Amino acid sequence: MSSPGRRLLLVAACALVDADGRILLAQRPEGKNLAGLWEFPGGKVEPGETPEETLVRELHEELGITTKVPCLAPLTFASHTYEDFHLLMPLYVCRRFEGIPVGKEGQAIKWVRSANLRDYPMPPADEPLIPFLQDLL
Repeated sequence: MSSPGRRLLLVAACALVDADGRILLAQRPEGKNLAGLWEFPGGKVEPGETPEETLVRELHEELGITTKVPCLAPLTFASHTYEDFHLLMPLYVCRRFEGIPVGKEGQAIKWVRSANLRDYPMPPADEPLIPFLQDLL
């Protein structure tokens, strides 16, 4: 059942994996939609950008780290209908990056073992991605 006028939002997300096999989660800051929930870092794909270019930009802006497009491996995607838009979100895995991630936009961040991902409340679109990461790691 489709809703006329519902817009499609393309967002790229990244499972940043450290040398210990942990995944980085970021907490949505107060004042944002779904504030307090934990998510994979990333952001809205801007006009003219590929999802990979979006992640290179967003990881630098949000976390202060540098990575390159070849370091991003597509794993799966989420397709989720929210009340006023439909979200399409490819999830990439990145194991190679430079720098130490910090929450540059005031967001809390945490390295989490894949077995513990369900301990962190997530937006509805992020939750179905967890089993794919658990299988990978």
